[in-house]
Amino acid sequence: MGKIVDMLFELKEYRYVKPFRIAHNVADSSTNLEVTLILENGVEGKGEAAPSYRVNGERIETFMSLRDFILGEIKGLDVRNYRVIFKIMDGLRCAPSVKAAVQYAVLDALSVECGVPVYQLLGGARDHVETDKTVGIGTLEEMVEEARKLWREGFTLIKVKVGEDLREDIRKLEAISDATKGAKYIVDANTGYTVKEAITFAREMHARGIDVVVFEQPLPAEDIDGLKIVRFNSPLPVAADESARTRYDVLRLIKEEAVDFVNIKLMKSGISDALAIVEMATTANIGLMIGCMGESSLGISQSVHFASGTGVFMYCDLDSFLMLEEKEFRGKFRRDVNKLIPT
Repeated sequence: MGKIVDMLFELKEYRYVKPFRIAHNVADSSTNLEVTLILENGVEGKGEAAPSYRVNGERIETFMSLRDFILGEIKGLDVRNYRVIFKIMDGLRCAPSVKAAVQYAVLDALSVECGVPVYQLLGGARDHVETDKTVGIGTLEEMVEEARKLWREGFTLIKVKVGEDLREDIRKLEAISDATKGAKYIVDANTGYTVKEAITFAREMHARGIDVVVFEQPLPAEDIDGLKIVRFNSPLPVAADESARTRYDVLRLIKEEAVDFVNIKLMKSGISDALAIVEMATTANIGLMIGCMGESSLGISQSVHFASGTGVFMYCDLDSFLMLEEKEFRGKFRRDVNKLIPT
């Protein structure tokens, strides 16, 4: 039987290989919550929450107190009826990353019980995805060297963080482009620009022939009107990340015609909202990419299976596990340079 009898919460800290800097923020470590769901037949399912106060307003210190409440809501339910559990977890608005971890643990337990990988439970549309790798903010020389290293390793899509100094950002992208001829770029300002700066940056990239395939979250999360102005004045496709946390955020972005792409992150939305966003975006012909926060290999496994199962993502930014110091790789996927293959 697949009924839930217990659930364990465990905090785990991972150090970044080197400090990871984005616009007006730097991270040295990621403290994550590991969720283990236990069924009455002894089967276990695992999920991981990587919280973000900057994006979701979450604090890891509050997570342990949620365990008893959540278990009380879902204990005795059968993971085969996972949509019932998903709906219950949709009520956990205070901790979307915990919602994601519990929902995925349900699918993982069902996967073990059925002997079918999660990505096939979700549709099995693809047998692998390809990820970019990110160049954090640093000096021009540091960023160029990092980009060159990634290009040589075989990453054909490189994500570059900007958003602190417009003119310096333009110089950096030009130098990175010169050093990695043939690469494509996702450029992420992490809410760091004004409307005028964002339009200027986009036009400068286009004028210089730099192959930016996505211009991600140029403006503050709440400035949907500004995002629409940028989109209609940018030669680059504009994506929402921080502005697109829930299905309701994305519904508004679509209605306002404010974006060309939406960046789904399971840590923002959970599995249930992510599935809803996929259907809305594909119906509205909005492009999709999938990203991550500070997940370890265990947490990235969730997004690899989701992306492979649904098969709808044009771009994948699932590189956080490559930036963290992990004693043991625990993801249910294999890596071949930029290819992530669910298992």
